[in-house]
Amino acid sequence: MSTPNAGPPLSASEERTWAMVAHIGVLVAAWFAMGFLCPLIIWLVFRYRSDFVRRHAVESLNFQISLLIYSAVAAVLIFVTFGLGVLIVVPLVAIGAVVALVVIILATVAASGGNDYRYPLTIRFVR
Repeated sequence: MSTPNAGPPLSASEERTWAMVAHIGVLVAAWFAMGFLCPLIIWLVFRYRSDFVRRHAVESLNFQISLLIYSAVAAVLIFVTFGLGVLIVVPLVAIGAVVALVVIILATVAASGGNDYRYPLTIRFVR
């Protein structure tokens, strides 16, 4: 999976570093409610230079897109139930936030060890 203008291949250390950034970087981007930006940028920049980084960036990107969709569904549920959905959504969001943080950390650790990671409950839009 190489193209002429992609640049030189990454070293094993660089691959692990950028794969880790694809996961943990979403915590920085999430401050701006754009958690998907970090893995999207890493995927766009490194997808032809490293299959390992591409796999991790795609997995992180798909997880972030899935979280965005789940959040939109929760907002619609609150709106449709005239606010009563808050009683269900707020505890689920709190639990979901903790679970998301844990799986992001697990994915980052897997990337630092040179292993692949699959996020749970992820809709795989980007391949």
